[in-house]
Parts: sequence; C-alpha cells; structure tokens
Amino acid sequence: MTNTRIVLIHWNKDEAAELAKPLIQSGWPVEIEAEDGARISARVLDNPPKAVVIYLTRLPSHGRETARYLLSNSSVPVIFVDGAEEKVESTRVGVPDALFIRSDTLIATLASLT
Repeated sequence: MTNTRIVLIHWNKDEAAELAKPLIQSGWPVEIEAEDGARISARVLDNPPKAVVIYLTRLPSHGRETARYLLSNSSVPVIFVDGAEEKVESTRVGVPDALFIRSDTLIATLASLT
C-alpha cells in the first residue's frame, strides 16, 4: 500500500500549521516539520511519504539543503511552494529535480502524483 502521508516543511511552526489546514481538509495526512531538516530527513528516509512539500517563504536555503539531501538519498517527490522570485530561481538551479508550484495548485499537484 502506498503511503499517502505528506511531509510539510516550513520554518515557522504556527504558519506551518495554517499551511497544513487545506491539505488536511482535503483528506491528506500531514506531518509538519518546522525546526530541523536533519530530523525530518531521517524520518522521510525511514518511512517515505507520498511527497515532501517545502515552502520557500521562510529560510529558503534551509529548505533547499533539506531537499538536496532527500533527493540524493531517496525517490520521494519534493515540491517547493511559493517564495520570492529570486529565491525560487536559485533553488531551481540548485535542486533541478524538484517541482516548483504556487500554493493555489498544491492540492491538484498532490492528487496528480502516482
């Protein structure tokens, strides 16, 4: 059975909880990480989720480095969401195997994953 859990990474706990609400309301089980990229990386590698969603609106370099590590050690899809244009572009260069989307397409993007 495929894991349907989504890991949501955003470097502010209260904001992360708000960002998770639409996903939860759409039926996705969501695990939030707001403090430690190494901790969530270990959990993802141990129990791969359907996808890892990383918001680039806070500490984009932390998200980029977490994604690089995950993608070099697993095949879990990484989806970057939102962020300032220059941060998105630098992340796209550094992590070309990830998806880059706007938040208004996140639920549809997750639904399209096989």
